Amino acid sequence: MLFRHVVHKQSTTFFILLCLALLLCAALVFNRTSASLQHNNSEQNQLNTIAKPVLTVTASSPLMSMLNSTVSAQGNIMAWQEASIGTEADGLRLAEVKVNVGDQVHKGQILAVFASATLQAELDLSRADKAEAEALYTEALADLKRTTELKSSGALSSQQIQRYVTAAQSAKARLDAAKARLKTQELRLAQRQVKAPDDGIISARTATVGAVLPSGQELFRLIRAGRLEWRAEVSSDELSKLKTGQKALIRLSDGSSVQGSIRMLSPIVDIQSRNALVYVDLHSKGTACSGMFAQGQFELEATQAMTLPVSAVQLRDGFSYVMRIETLSTTMQSKVIQTKVNTGRRIADRIEITSGLKLSDKVVTTGIAFLGDGDLVRVIAKQNSAAPTTAPYLKATSGPML
Repeated sequence: MLFRHVVHKQSTTFFILLCLALLLCAALVFNRTSASLQHNNSEQNQLNTIAKPVLTVTASSPLMSMLNSTVSAQGNIMAWQEASIGTEADGLRLAEVKVNVGDQVHKGQILAVFASATLQAELDLSRADKAEAEALYTEALADLKRTTELKSSGALSSQQIQRYVTAAQSAKARLDAAKARLKTQELRLAQRQVKAPDDGIISARTATVGAVLPSGQELFRLIRAGRLEWRAEVSSDELSKLKTGQKALIRLSDGSSVQGSIRMLSPIVDIQSRNALVYVDLHSKGTACSGMFAQGQFELEATQAMTLPVSAVQLRDGFSYVMRIETLSTTMQSKVIQTKVNTGRRIADRIEITSGLKLSDKVVTTGIAFLGDGDLVRVIAKQNSAAPTTAPYLKATSGPML
């Protein structure tokens, strides 16, 4: 009985140990399986996170477009030529003024009239002096003729005869002087009327009725032919781009515009401002007035340039960048690379790219502000609509876009 009891006790102990060993093995296998599954899930999640695109974008390639270059300028609108109209009469009273500022006048039109009573009296006196001189000259000629007839008879000496000749010559000189004084008085009488030297517009008036004016006093200023010009200030760097005959579009202060063409380029540059004047003839005045400030642009010849949509270019840290799209060969996904470019002229919704890209490159056109260098993107469409072959008149501007 004792032996059976001992055997039974050992069998129970062995069974318990066996069960514990099996449980321990099962726990080890479970732990290894769970750790492997967790590691695999972690790697899969990491792969999923890396492979997920940051943004869905549209893309575009650079296009060659014809752009009209322009040069911007500003300056004053002035009279082409402004004539100063004064008086030649001296010490006369201004009796009548017939025109005012802004009046359109014609060549030879009477603008003002001086009082003529004094001039008329002086003219009558000059006429009387002339008549007297003519009578004396006639008498001297008659005396000289009689003296000549008596010369052969010897009744008069040579000295007496010479005296009559001198008297005739003196009478002739007095007559000529009287005629000259008469002509001067007639001229002064004609000068009492101030006339327009040319067609044009009265731009200034200082004439006042009743004023007694000296000779040479300015009475009016006249814009000859009513012709205006725009005197634009252009930097010395851009002066070489301009030439006579080029078109210009001038914007006036009231918002209206007038067209013109370059008449002349100034031969000198201001040493302080480094600007030069460009004289532009206005084809029509519109609402322009002399002295008005205006801004405008000169149209240059159209040139071919590589362009992108404006939305594809962004300013960062003072430089212009685009997000160039590159396809990964391993995963066939698209990645963006921040690329620095240099920009130029701008027309409508496109901008010139002077360097940094090739025509075969593709860049992001939408959502560039939300992307960083190296981000993965999903390209859903390629926007590559044709750019304008010719630029609208004076729309392109020089210099950087941003």
